[in-house]
Amino acid sequence: MTKLISKLLLFLSRRMTLSRLEEMIIRSIRERLASMSPENALRFLFRLDTELYGLEGPLAVAYDGGTHTKHRHTAYHDFFVKRVRPGVRVLDVGCGIGAVAYDLASEAGAMVDGIDLNENSIQEAKRRYVHRNLHFAVQDALELKVEKEYDVVLLSNVLEHLTGRPSFLARLQKLTGAKRLLIRVPLFERDWRVPLKQELGIEWRLDPDHKTEYTLESFADEINTAGLEMYHLEVHWGEIWSEIRIR
Repeated sequence: MTKLISKLLLFLSRRMTLSRLEEMIIRSIRERLASMSPENALRFLFRLDTELYGLEGPLAVAYDGGTHTKHRHTAYHDFFVKRVRPGVRVLDVGCGIGAVAYDLASEAGAMVDGIDLNENSIQEAKRRYVHRNLHFAVQDALELKVEKEYDVVLLSNVLEHLTGRPSFLARLQKLTGAKRLLIRVPLFERDWRVPLKQELGIEWRLDPDHKTEYTLESFADEINTAGLEMYHLEVHWGEIWSEIRIR
């Protein structure tokens, strides 16, 4: 019976105008909320919010022709570019499709190696971004092997996907010889709904693969545990953008 009703609703929705469909959905939600306790109503809305967020990301990528709109809206590339000088050797760990690595090579004049575990991402990076100072390779950062030293290591939305982060950072710095690390991570304190979702037992992370999402205090603690020093930190767009140096 439930499947039949679902098919009927889907059939009807495809024949409605978008404005009519939106109106029907909002009215249905409001009517249902009226019969629920505040706690259950919040759980219901937060579950919807999580599902919608998961749909929005891929569409934002498609909307901008294959690159998420956050790259141009938040302008976080500029934070990294301004902190790298011409000729500096940079290792971009978890480079994805290579957008930031390319800007470091083309705008900052850095010598950049980008690595990522995802072979498809590296293939796309090589297809999209070609520069004489830019190289991409498939490599697991947890089993990193380097044949040269670097001046800077970049970790943009990477740390939160890992466990054992302080020891990883310490090992990464030792292997690469880098004097500076540029790190971007999501902030737990970005929105009042985040701790409320957590309190209600609803998925609160931006990505289910995140092992953590940082508070300012927890980020500082991990950097200190890694034997590193917080040199500069900014908070933008619900994220921490930081420059870390060796002690």
